[in-house]
Amino acid sequence: MLERIRRRRAPHFGQMPPHMREQWARIEGQAPPEVQRLQAQVRASAEPAPIPVVDDFLPPDLRVLSHDQLGGRIMPWLQPLVLDDDMVMCSACGAYRDWLVISTQDRILLRCRAGHQQPEPRLDTAWYNRHARPSDATHATFEDCLRHLGH
Repeated sequence: MLERIRRRRAPHFGQMPPHMREQWARIEGQAPPEVQRLQAQVRASAEPAPIPVVDDFLPPDLRVLSHDQLGGRIMPWLQPLVLDDDMVMCSACGAYRDWLVISTQDRILLRCRAGHQQPEPRLDTAWYNRHARPSDATHATFEDCLRHLGH
């Protein structure tokens, strides 16, 4: 049985007749001209094309500052603010609506219409990010931002 299997196998290079071995050695390193042409095209296309150097895709007047470049962010909150079934009221004047919610230095401050400011430890930056709309303007000073928001 094993002898039949050995006979069926293709002859190894060393087992080839001498005239076939010579022909094999002659054509071993050769390739048809079409293959050589295709290989040259592949090598030429493999060279990386020069990448053009371009400036940032947005013009400077459309770029927005990142969160670490801003001193803080402010959004208006016109309705009453209810946290843990408790309506938040200004500790100085008792106002309970028309807040400015200020997010700065990883804390939240509430500012009433009268200008009283108080920290709100029950709110965090994640809450602010969930409820804030995209910014429509940036301001150089806090007072400019208050004027922009009508306070």
